[in-house]
Amino acid sequence: MLYDALVHPDLLALCRPDAEVVFVGKRAGRRSERQVDINRKMVEAAQAGRVVARLKGGDPYLFGRGSEEAEVLAAAGIAFEVVPGVPSALAATAYAGMSLSHRELASSIAFVTATESEQKDASAHDWAKLATGTQTLVIFMGVRKLDTLMQVLMTHGRAADCPVAVVQSASLPTQRTIVGTVANIATLAQQAGIGMPALTIVGEVVRLREVLRWYDKQVLFGKRVLITRAAEQSAPIAQALRDVGAEPVLAPAIRVAPPSDAAPLRDAVANIDRYAWLALTSANGVEALFAELQRQHLDARKLGGARIAAVGSATALALRAHGVTPDAVPDEFRGEAVAEVMRAQHGGDLHGVRVLWPRAAIAGDGLADLLREAGARLDVVTAYETLPPTETGCARLRELFENGQIDVATFTSGSTLDNTLDALGANAVELLGRVTVASIGQVTTEAALRRGVRVDITATRTTTAGLIDALVQHFEQSPNRGR
Repeated sequence: MLYDALVHPDLLALCRPDAEVVFVGKRAGRRSERQVDINRKMVEAAQAGRVVARLKGGDPYLFGRGSEEAEVLAAAGIAFEVVPGVPSALAATAYAGMSLSHRELASSIAFVTATESEQKDASAHDWAKLATGTQTLVIFMGVRKLDTLMQVLMTHGRAADCPVAVVQSASLPTQRTIVGTVANIATLAQQAGIGMPALTIVGEVVRLREVLRWYDKQVLFGKRVLITRAAEQSAPIAQALRDVGAEPVLAPAIRVAPPSDAAPLRDAVANIDRYAWLALTSANGVEALFAELQRQHLDARKLGGARIAAVGSATALALRAHGVTPDAVPDEFRGEAVAEVMRAQHGGDLHGVRVLWPRAAIAGDGLADLLREAGARLDVVTAYETLPPTETGCARLRELFENGQIDVATFTSGSTLDNTLDALGANAVELLGRVTVASIGQVTTEAALRRGVRVDITATRTTTAGLIDALVQHFEQSPNRGR
């Protein structure tokens, strides 16, 4: 995989694990890969029998030098295919609240690059025609030459008061849009510190932004939200945050690892037929259980004789992913609720009922105490261990807080809260006090309060969706909090 600077990191995560991922980004004004070297790498990899993906931002054939690279492949006799992309001009204007064409405002559009081939003796652009030849003019890679470009447009007849917009980092939570006129947009962009990558739109369609603006009006737009849950579990909440305009910042405060002693879980799974109930209180517990089933060449059919209680919708969802529907999902995320569900299905008496609870190595004993008090024969086995972040992970957390790089810190368990505080050190409570603190539920909030941490937001539903809803509601009422 050879990828450019504007490719979103999430796309790279879709690569197969054994793929070689090579950055060949080119950015004006910065040291970067020469085009001839990119061409060479493509050809050499293909001739070595490898399947090569050349990933670009936008559309590869629109000011992306994709056609030049394809010509090189063709000359080398290498077969290739092209997957069209969404041109950046279309994406940027849609996210900034503009339509390049409009029945009443613009029926013609021109795309122009401000960065031409260095081999040319002079610009190929006929500005005398381009300045007024179309109603909408889109200029790529022109932010560094904005003053000169606007002067050229006015010289060749474009009205000084014609609307202009400059869109930086389009479609990302860091997107910024500056609106002005041909006469003053260069000054406004400079004052705002607009940099690359940016797109310039000239024409009456810019006025549509007042009506069509949507992306940067979202309640969480631009908020940098820290995700502290384990790396392998971060994707759903990160995507949910992007969907409401926030910028997810991943810094796991917890790691999930296999148990140091695998024998108890192995033995429990081998004899799982003897249990009347399985108590599953986390998605990690579900995954550990099914991983052990697979190691023993078993599957969900082995669970057929047991009823299953799942605490929380995330746990229930993890079960359903394995084709298993839990028999009971208590509304409340507490041990008492699980015990009450089991007792209700046994007439209030659990004497002699065998229950298996695969859980983390360190967990509260409330559920175990209640089940045993009710007479259940409970086996508690360690299915997984939760570990604090590595020293590198701790250093990243400290850097984020000390440098003010986040606005909101989210915590999805007491462990993520405790590990974050431990990583931050002596002034941890003070650092957390500088940001908005959001908890997935009352149990996590109580863990924070015990350590002196103020909690601004507590989700009423202990799910990712519930946490996002709580964040949105909070910032709708107090939009500047935590900024």
